[in-house]
Amino acid sequence: MNATTSTPATQDPESVAGDRVLLIDDSQAISRLLRARCQDLAGVESEIAGSLAEARALLAAEPTRFFVAVVDLNLPDSCEGEAIDLAHAHGLPVIVLTAHYDEAIRERMLAKEVVDYLLKSSLHEIDHVATLVRRIHRNRSVKVLVVDDSRSFRAYLVKLLELHRLQVLQAENGREALEIMKTDPGVDLVITDYNMPEMDGLALIGALRQRHPRSELAIIGLSEQGSQALSARLLKNGANDFITKPFLVEEFYCRVIQNIEQIELVRAIRDSSVRDYLTKLYNRRYFFETGETLYAAARRRQLALAAVMLDIDHFKRVNDTHGHLAGDRVIKQVASILADGVRQADLLGRYGGEEFCILLTGIDQTHLAMILERLRSAIEATRIEHDDLALSVTISLGATLELTDSLQAMIDRADACLYRAKQGGRNRFVIDEAAE
Repeated sequence: MNATTSTPATQDPESVAGDRVLLIDDSQAISRLLRARCQDLAGVESEIAGSLAEARALLAAEPTRFFVAVVDLNLPDSCEGEAIDLAHAHGLPVIVLTAHYDEAIRERMLAKEVVDYLLKSSLHEIDHVATLVRRIHRNRSVKVLVVDDSRSFRAYLVKLLELHRLQVLQAENGREALEIMKTDPGVDLVITDYNMPEMDGLALIGALRQRHPRSELAIIGLSEQGSQALSARLLKNGANDFITKPFLVEEFYCRVIQNIEQIELVRAIRDSSVRDYLTKLYNRRYFFETGETLYAAARRRQLALAAVMLDIDHFKRVNDTHGHLAGDRVIKQVASILADGVRQADLLGRYGGEEFCILLTGIDQTHLAMILERLRSAIEATRIEHDDLALSVTISLGATLELTDSLQAMIDRADACLYRAKQGGRNRFVIDEAAE
């Protein structure tokens, strides 16, 4: 069985662990615009190189901080795509920007195996680059299962998908695919051939649809038999899409991306009822609904439960001094640090504005103090980039371990401790004295 996750032979798996974009372009205006759009649309930071030499220097020092490169085709010291080769040598997927397009350029870009090539003709194209950057950043957590009995064609599909940094699993027939789906339910997209031994693509699609609805799993059928009747059979049996072999690489990528984003859109719609739009943390309504369950269990079983209230110190100054966009970035960054600093078993939500609330289960006062200090110090040490500035903020926290007569009473008690932390000078935490 070929139930393996594959990675390109030239790629160190750690080389895609970074979260920054390398922008290689000699136009300062284009670079600044790209950096702003990558931040706004993709939520990632960028570093700029104005020449091939500058790009070499940036990549010489900790290249693993980058996950993708956006490369101008013509640079002062490079006009033959050397910057593409440089990025590839460091295991980075490449998006090419060019001022001109013709069939010869298209063939060169396909031969160099770039993610895509786009024109510098308009703001729309720049936004397309930022959207593609966001897609590649997200792809690292997206799993695709390729099912084809032809080893060579399967390898070709895997290579195309890995250029977009998708996680790829492989199976050589339908039965193997079903076994993989049982052991790895995190697959988002299945790409399956029609003609296969043991179980063909039609039977596989039908079996998959018995367990996975269209809203949770996308399926693309492939076949050299490009008849309308076959595509209709596959679609009626549960496929989301159909591609005839051979296909244009650009069409393949468009179909793959569209199907992945359709699944993500459905998930986003479901999440929107329980998630805060800015931070993606749980919203206040969901926090209280789920929190009441945690509170009731703690009361019934006499389990330890801590309620924590925190907010960003002097947050109004950030908005007044740097604008609301900077304020939003600060809130998002703080939320991200908080999410990384709590366990999956804990409940974290945005309470409102710059306030957050956490419920921590099975914890004593010593460990509670350690967690609060870790969160406080992590946020104090973080520099939040906004335009050409590096902003810094602190937080104050209040907490209680006292199981009062209601969840709201616990939160009110934690909020009173937060007020004491503010009165005591901010950038500190206070734990309810009743728990001491």
